[in-house]
Amino acid sequence: MKPRITVITLGVDDLERSVAFYRDGLGLPTEGIIGTEFEHGAVAFFELQGGLRLALWKRSDLAHDSTLSQTPASPTEFSLAHNAGSRDEVDQLMGEAQKAGAVITVPARDTFYGGYAGYFQDPDGHLWEIAWNPAWEQPE
Repeated sequence: MKPRITVITLGVDDLERSVAFYRDGLGLPTEGIIGTEFEHGAVAFFELQGGLRLALWKRSDLAHDSTLSQTPASPTEFSLAHNAGSRDEVDQLMGEAQKAGAVITVPARDTFYGGYAGYFQDPDGHLWEIAWNPAWEQPE
């Protein structure tokens, strides 16, 4: 296997609500929900940097496709992170997420590594970190 991830799929309870959060609230580009003509097929893809895609798919459809039982969600199983270019950008993005309906779990604050970061949960409880790390340069 090559060291590459091409799609990160988040299972969601309400696909339309989640698409609105990521598209309208966070400004991520998407063509909207596709695949509605297929049973268990409705999905939305968001184009990210480097060819990476974020997919939103109903939890029940993901469980069906993987033949696994749907289990309760846990926001601490993993987190997604967006590294910002400055402290001010962290504050700006945290504000945009909150305005879009995110729940701020940790307001932005100084970190142990000399950076600045905060956490929020999307409408389905997925945990996101918005961070500025002075040791990492961010591409435009």
